[in-house]
Amino acid sequence: MTSAVLLLLGGVGILYFGAEWLVRGSVTLARSMGLSPVFVGLTVVSFGTSAPELVVASLASFEGTGDLAVGNVLGSNLANVGLILGLTALIQPLRVEAKVVQREIPVLIGITLLFYPVIMSLDISRFDAVILLSILVGYLLYIARAAQNEKATAVLGEYEKFTDEEVTGGGETLGLVRNLGLVVAGAVALTFGGKAIVDSATRLAVLMGFSPLEIGLTVVAVGTSLPELATSLVAALRKEADIAVGNIVGSNIFNLTAITGIASLVRPIEVHGSVLREEYPATLLLTLAFLPIARTGYVISRFEGGLLLTMYVVIWILVFH
Repeated sequence: MTSAVLLLLGGVGILYFGAEWLVRGSVTLARSMGLSPVFVGLTVVSFGTSAPELVVASLASFEGTGDLAVGNVLGSNLANVGLILGLTALIQPLRVEAKVVQREIPVLIGITLLFYPVIMSLDISRFDAVILLSILVGYLLYIARAAQNEKATAVLGEYEKFTDEEVTGGGETLGLVRNLGLVVAGAVALTFGGKAIVDSATRLAVLMGFSPLEIGLTVVAVGTSLPELATSLVAALRKEADIAVGNIVGSNIFNLTAITGIASLVRPIEVHGSVLREEYPATLLLTLAFLPIARTGYVISRFEGGLLLTMYVVIWILVFH
C-alpha cells in the first residue's frame, strides 16, 4: 500500500513537470517556426499526451485483454471532454478558435460516428486497424494543408514576453533543438508519470475485484488522461487556450484512430457487448455536446465547464448503475 501511494505521488510530480516542458517547448517551437499554437496542440501536444494510452492499449492487446484497450480509449475520450475540459474551464474559461469549432470538432464527431461500424461486429480486425490508421493519415494531411494557408497567430500569456533570442536560444538551430528537446522530454515525462499512476491505481483496482473493462473505463482511462489534464491546466493558466482545447480534440482523434489502430494491429481486439449499449453511446453523446458548448461565444465558460463535468459524473452513474 505504501509503495503504491509513493508511486502515485511521484507520478503526479512527474506529470506536472512534463506538462510544463511540453507546453513551453510547443509554444516557443510554434512561434519560432511560424506555426499556429492550435496546430501544434492538435498534433505534437496531443500525440505526446496520448502516449500513455498507446502504451496501455498496445500492452493490453498483446496480453489478450482487449476489453481494457477499448475501455481505455472510450473512457479517455469521455474523461478528456467531460472531466478535463470541465475542470480546466472551471479554473480558467477557455477561448476556442473559430476554426476549431468549424473544422476540428466536426471532424472529431465524424470519426466518433465512423468508430461505430468498426466495433459493431464486436471485433476490431487488422483490416479495421488499417482503416483507422488511414483515417488518421488523411486527417494529418488535411490539417497540415490547412495550416499552410493560415497566418500564424500571436502567442499569448507570458510566452508573448519572450524575445526572439529567447525563442531561438541565441541561434536558430540551437533554439530549434532546445525546443524540440523540451517537447520530447515533456512527452516522455508525461508517459512515465501517467504509467506510474496507472500502475498503482490498477493494482489497487484489481485487488478490489474490478473487471478489465471496468478498470479500462475508469481507473486506467482517467489515469492515462492525466497528461491531457496536466497539459490543459498548465496551458490554460499560461493563457494558452489554443493549446488546451487543441490538445483535447487532437488527443481524442488520436485515441480513436492511432491508439485503437495500433493496438488492433498488434492483436485483433474482441469488443464486449456492453460497449455498444453503454460506453460508446455515452462517448458519442458527450462528443456531440462539445460542439454547441464550444460554439456559444467561442468560449467555454465556468458554467459550461461545470455542465460538462456534471454530464461526465451522470454518465458514469448511469453506466455503473
